[in-house]
Amino acid sequence: QRRDRAGLGPRAQAASSFSRAASRRRWRRCWRQRRKRRRARPELLLAAAFVSDAQYNRNIPFKTSPQAVRLYYLYNHWIMRTVTYFFIFLNLSLAVFEEPAVYPLPFLATSLVEVLCLLVFFGRLTHFAKITPRNVFWKDTKNICIMVAILLSLTDLAIYGALRIYNIKSIRWSRIARPIFLINFAESRQIRRAFRSIRNTLPEITYVFLLFMFSLLMFSLMALKLFGERNLQTAEGLPYFRNYLEIVFDLYVLVTTANSPDVMMPAFDFSSWYALFFIAFVIVNTYIFMSLFLAVVYNNYKKHLKNEIRQLAYMKHRKMIEAFNLLKEEEGAQPVVREARWKQLVKLVAPDISNSHRELLLRISDDEQKGFIDKKSFVQLADLLNIQVITLKIRSHPLGQWMPRVYKSSVSQFLRSMVRHRGFVWTYDAIILINAIFIALDEETPYISYAEWVFLALYIIEILLKVYTYEPRVFFGKNQFWNWFDTLIIFAALTATILNTTLKSTTQYNSQQILDIVFILRVLRLIRIVDSIQRFRVIMNTLINIVPTMLTFGGLTLVVYCIFAIIGMELFHGKIQFFPANSNAPYALECGNPALKDSLFARGKYCKNNFNNFASSFIVLMELTVVNQWHDILCGGRPAKLYFIAFHIVMVIIIVNIFVSFILEAFFVEYSLEKSEVETAIERKIQELGMGVQEDVLQDEQLLDNMESGYFVSLLEKQERMLTVPLLLPSGYRTVDALLQHEGPSLEEILNLPPAAACPTHLTSERAV
Repeated sequence: QRRDRAGLGPRAQAASSFSRAASRRRWRRCWRQRRKRRRARPELLLAAAFVSDAQYNRNIPFKTSPQAVRLYYLYNHWIMRTVTYFFIFLNLSLAVFEEPAVYPLPFLATSLVEVLCLLVFFGRLTHFAKITPRNVFWKDTKNICIMVAILLSLTDLAIYGALRIYNIKSIRWSRIARPIFLINFAESRQIRRAFRSIRNTLPEITYVFLLFMFSLLMFSLMALKLFGERNLQTAEGLPYFRNYLEIVFDLYVLVTTANSPDVMMPAFDFSSWYALFFIAFVIVNTYIFMSLFLAVVYNNYKKHLKNEIRQLAYMKHRKMIEAFNLLKEEEGAQPVVREARWKQLVKLVAPDISNSHRELLLRISDDEQKGFIDKKSFVQLADLLNIQVITLKIRSHPLGQWMPRVYKSSVSQFLRSMVRHRGFVWTYDAIILINAIFIALDEETPYISYAEWVFLALYIIEILLKVYTYEPRVFFGKNQFWNWFDTLIIFAALTATILNTTLKSTTQYNSQQILDIVFILRVLRLIRIVDSIQRFRVIMNTLINIVPTMLTFGGLTLVVYCIFAIIGMELFHGKIQFFPANSNAPYALECGNPALKDSLFARGKYCKNNFNNFASSFIVLMELTVVNQWHDILCGGRPAKLYFIAFHIVMVIIIVNIFVSFILEAFFVEYSLEKSEVETAIERKIQELGMGVQEDVLQDEQLLDNMESGYFVSLLEKQERMLTVPLLLPSGYRTVDALLQHEGPSLEEILNLPPAAACPTHLTSERAV
């Protein structure tokens, strides 16, 4: 009865017992394998840590004990890094809520948040101290900088809070030290490298800057003698070129061309020959000296960057050699790593890659299938892991299974071949271009208004035809960005149209305007046409490659902006006030400062360009970076001018030139780009294994029947129709840093170097700025 109530007969019961026995056997087998892995786990964990460091170019010295290695894995976990960055930016953003504040919060709230951030930083630093040797930790300058910054912040916070209790106004002088946390944590090695590039280029820049200042002072002296005695006046009625320091400042602004030709006009009106003086000044200082700055910065940046990256290449390969020494066994007289150990190592280092991808890497490393990997092949594992290879599962279309006769009919095959043809892509690219022209025309014309509905219908037909032709799970794969983009835009347009038609919206945006906003995004798909042209593709690849480094320079710019913004708020807070246009407040026309009456700053309505809060300070500094009309937004005496000139020198002359140097190097590398040895080996092995697929083969339904395995390795199509599907998708490998490592020492040189020579002493740890 119990069996009947359970619905189990004798056969089902026996099958269930057999299944439980099989499960127990599998559990015991897994337990034995886990016990074996546990015995080898310390060696494998340590070797995996070395390989991971080599893969991501980390150079953090850590203890090799099992507990320290586990802590090291935790330290490098993406969640820990994300939390650290979150609190770093939270600490920097406190300036928005502290006095002078954009959004004021009570002092107690901001101080508690700052204490929390400092506790997180201290915990992160303590974690770092647990994994690094004591002598290395205390000799590392960046750790000392973090500890000093924490101590200074706590001291300043306590003093400021105590004085606030007694209503004594003071300055939060420790806020200028907050960018130290962004620079000196181990995660910010790229920002530290950028600061080292600045430090290394400063000596050469100094010599050029001194010559530039000598030229500026000489031209200023000549201007004083030429125009000082002419009793000339500016357009505002002020004396023209009679004060030497004012002349120096005006000519310095002329170097940036921000006050040209205004600064020349009084002298030019007096005599046309005086224009020759300003032309000579611009040629010498703007074109020659500014070009010299760029040349010197680029030359030194490239030299020091290559030297550093070559040293990092040594360190990367030495880490791979250390991992090899941990796992090696003797095969005759040759040290090797067995296939089983290699697989366990790869599973630890890259647990997310597919089995077919792992087998491909094994076949490349063990080309002759001997069952082991030699030292030279093992050292290349980090480079192999840095090349992304997408594993794609070939599936038949669901309609081919549900309605095989209809889907495989001659009409259906003709329709799908038409969608696969390149002409289909060209047709819709032309439609998108025509749609963009219609959007630019007068939307009140009835025919143009109705045309948008036609475009919407055409786009819906395009998506339906593509989904009918291509297997939906492949068409909407995670790497098919443009397919997702097109579908979401069409869906948004359709939804907006239905909602506006149904609800009859009375807001300022009618249905036609919403359609225009949505459809204009479709024009971005024309980037595919640009990408199909070789020379344009070089530019596109360079733009893609520089995105990570742009984030580095973004962090560098953020540090400089934060420091100058905090200094500016302390120096100029409250000196300028902004009033609405209809305000009746005293001195509203003078920006709240009587000294600015009838000044160019007040008449130009630049009152909102002030340092009264963190956000306004950032906007002013951005205007100074652009340098257009930057002299017009300046007010104050000579100390203010020195502040702005210092920012211009640091930001525009040094940092922007270093960024331009990086762009130049990226283009030079991209134009001379050739496939690396590792990429060629992967592509060759894919072809040998018959795992590559041509587009004309993809069009044949018999592919599904001829393939013995359901998997192949291929790059997802950049377009719906390409003649050949590439086999590789370099991701994070074709960066300027990685490519420059190809110009470093050869692998044979590294393998034959002694440890002392291969590991430079000054690169044993991540250095501070």
